[in-house]
Amino acid sequence: MNTLLLLTVANIKSLTRDRAALFWTFFFPVMFVLLFGVLFSGTGNSKVKVGWVDQDNSQASMGLHNAFANVPLLSLQSGTLDEEKTAMQHGDISAIIVVPSGLEAVVAKTNGKSSAALGLFTDPSQTQTTQVVQGIVAQIANGFNLQLANGSEIVKVEQLTLSSTNLSNVAYLVPSILAMALMQLGIFAAIPLVQQREKGILKRIGATPLARWKLVASNILLRLMVATIDGVLIIGIGIALFNVQIVGSVVAMAGLILLGAGAFLAIGFLLASFLKTEEQATGVVQVIQMPMMFLSGIFFSFDFMPSWLQSVARLLPLTYLADALRQVMVNGTQVAPLGVDLAILTGWLVVCLAVAARTFRWE
Repeated sequence: MNTLLLLTVANIKSLTRDRAALFWTFFFPVMFVLLFGVLFSGTGNSKVKVGWVDQDNSQASMGLHNAFANVPLLSLQSGTLDEEKTAMQHGDISAIIVVPSGLEAVVAKTNGKSSAALGLFTDPSQTQTTQVVQGIVAQIANGFNLQLANGSEIVKVEQLTLSSTNLSNVAYLVPSILAMALMQLGIFAAIPLVQQREKGILKRIGATPLARWKLVASNILLRLMVATIDGVLIIGIGIALFNVQIVGSVVAMAGLILLGAGAFLAIGFLLASFLKTEEQATGVVQVIQMPMMFLSGIFFSFDFMPSWLQSVARLLPLTYLADALRQVMVNGTQVAPLGVDLAILTGWLVVCLAVAARTFRWE
């Protein structure tokens, strides 16, 4: 174990002395989180889409509709309650206003003894949007009461909640960028192995009494340590700067990070088994990582892809790592059940590691 520890420390020193490796390992994924977080965290001048459900169909409800329609920040779409609930759950609208039947009769009495409850459905996870819509609805309801009943509460607001399954852009990107960082960490491991073999370093090490498994194990330990640091950095930035909420188990999230890093590290070892020169390794790694980055749904939702591209994406391990991290971290829309994600990542790990163990060349 002392030899393994010394080898791991030597690998850590080698990594810290390589500025390019430090950049691609740590600063590149952090830069992605900051860049895309700033780009997609704001709402800009876009309107808040709100569903409008009129169950009274009267002059009074029409007056309320006109009042809300004149608010520049809101964009109303009308439909039945079931239709608008479905739209909100899919993330197409941010809130629902429901005008109850009997509003006209309550307004006609204007004696302050009866009232109608204006239903307002909001998503508790969308704090900022909820506060804005609640303030607008309360203000218009108060104005309606003041105009028709001298301030008597003939219209009150009933606060209701409805959770959306739609992810914000930043919440979608943070686990995706973490998955990308783990992918790069693993497959880029092929380059130094090929470099060491090309320079004869692996051959000289193989001629020593040092057990070869210790060299491999120290390399794996180094990459797993780096994966843990990457995970802490990326998730920490998402929580601290962009208010990403982690809803799943921290233990499950840590396990996924290690499994994902292991699966891509196995792919890196497999590549190193067949590549002969450092230049060849660099080119092949780039060719492999670029399609995975853009075809695995890590920068935009998997559902937006054409069907034939979705079929290609379902062959890539990065698709399942990003999907599993989203499900555990922010309860995102599923590409596959979590058990399927874990099985596929484990399959990549076992198969690639087994093939690499039989084909890896030390000289």
